[in-house]
Amino acid sequence: MPNGLIRELRAVEPASLPGRDVRAGKPLLLRAILRFDTVRGIARVATLAALDLVGLFVAIYTALVVKSAIVNPDQLGQMWGQAKDYAPLASLVMLLLFARSGLYRDRAQRPGFTKVVSSLFQVTVVVLIYAEIEGEQFQSYYIFYGSLFFALLYVSALRWVFERVSEVVMRTAGYRRRAVLVGSGPNIQAVSHALRDSSEIEPYGFVARTPVALVDGLRDFRSLEQLERHFDAVDEVLIADPDFPQSEAVELVERCHEHGVRVRVAPSTMEILMERVEFVPGQALPLFELKPPVFEGLDFAVKRTFDLVGAVLLLIVLAPAMALAAAAIKLTSRGPVLYRSMRPGIGGRPFECLKFRTMVTGAEFVQEHLENRNELGGAIFKIRRDPRTTRVGRFLRRWSLDELPQLFNVLRGEMSLVGPRPLPKRDYDRLEDWHRKRYLVLPGMTGLWQVSGRSELDFDELVRLDFLYLERWSVFLDLTIILKTIPAVIRARGAW
Repeated sequence: MPNGLIRELRAVEPASLPGRDVRAGKPLLLRAILRFDTVRGIARVATLAALDLVGLFVAIYTALVVKSAIVNPDQLGQMWGQAKDYAPLASLVMLLLFARSGLYRDRAQRPGFTKVVSSLFQVTVVVLIYAEIEGEQFQSYYIFYGSLFFALLYVSALRWVFERVSEVVMRTAGYRRRAVLVGSGPNIQAVSHALRDSSEIEPYGFVARTPVALVDGLRDFRSLEQLERHFDAVDEVLIADPDFPQSEAVELVERCHEHGVRVRVAPSTMEILMERVEFVPGQALPLFELKPPVFEGLDFAVKRTFDLVGAVLLLIVLAPAMALAAAAIKLTSRGPVLYRSMRPGIGGRPFECLKFRTMVTGAEFVQEHLENRNELGGAIFKIRRDPRTTRVGRFLRRWSLDELPQLFNVLRGEMSLVGPRPLPKRDYDRLEDWHRKRYLVLPGMTGLWQVSGRSELDFDELVRLDFLYLERWSVFLDLTIILKTIPAVIRARGAW
């Protein structure tokens, strides 16, 4: 064998190959089916479309039954036939609008609950306009808003079940998209850590532009040329570097696309800020102004109204749980029921952040002696088993019940239901200047931190999530985050 060929074969080090098949021990037939993108895509579209059609039809039928049961019970038997008359047009419009909104795309690209809600609103408006043009006569428009209400429940619930079941199926088959991270060492470390608990993406290897130690057991492909030899084992490449050279990026994208490998970019803070830009005309060269991530005008009025209504409703529903928590604290430890923590709010102005007391009295005065036990990097102080926590306090923190009194902060205009979490003064003093831009808006009781990993994410990544929330804000996004907070609390991810 020629010496040159021998050297080339030796260059491909065994360390760059997987030490095991991550799908080993999984159902072979199911695994094989999932590897065929076309088959999986057809099954996904057909299943989702069928579930959407069932949800819409049952929604129309339920709306008709409810009205008939109240107004004319004798005609209940005719509601099935009426639903069959109304359903075809609504179903066609729904399928077209859902497809246009990307609701039948691949799991990683498919929008969530917010897009489902907005699309169903559009379906209702389109069908209503069509009915008016056709000269249909209605005693009331109940059939439209009644069907919309139940469609929001049924379609969203069926899609939620589909997401959970499909996730279990893919996990059972051991199917996760293998991703190779490309960029500088620290950025690769951060993205790898953020993807650690992902059920869809498996950090598989990396190509570092700067020297870096072994990253969480990932395979070091050393160079793009060596990575190209193993594209058959890779599903996508993640560029994890805001300073990645443009020329290398173009070459990387071209190589990946030639082998059918998807390329994605983990956004930097600047790329997130570019969501809110305004073109400045009349200049010698094109300029874009970066707008500050703040709520103002109509946006502020809508968000404040949502906060007030939501806080009042939550206080009414959660009053019994709050009363029990207060009684348990009072009966099991000395000290006040509420802990009033002075925290920087909007613009850095301090306010009294209310929480149920979960620690012994005077716990804040001994924190400096526990600094060496801090388990998180950056500005945040967290200890998994904090010795200052009471027995009742551990339970309240486990289920995030200690934060319920902050609903009164929301009513007082000091906090919002959803927004960047308020940090204690100790943590605030350790923030970098760019971190403090998150204080341009009211702090929130919950946010993207809570539904995207909570305390398990790197602090810089948490701040970037705050910026992302501010740029993408809508009432539907707030509602989605609130709903997703419930399963996040149940799983206790990051709740120490």
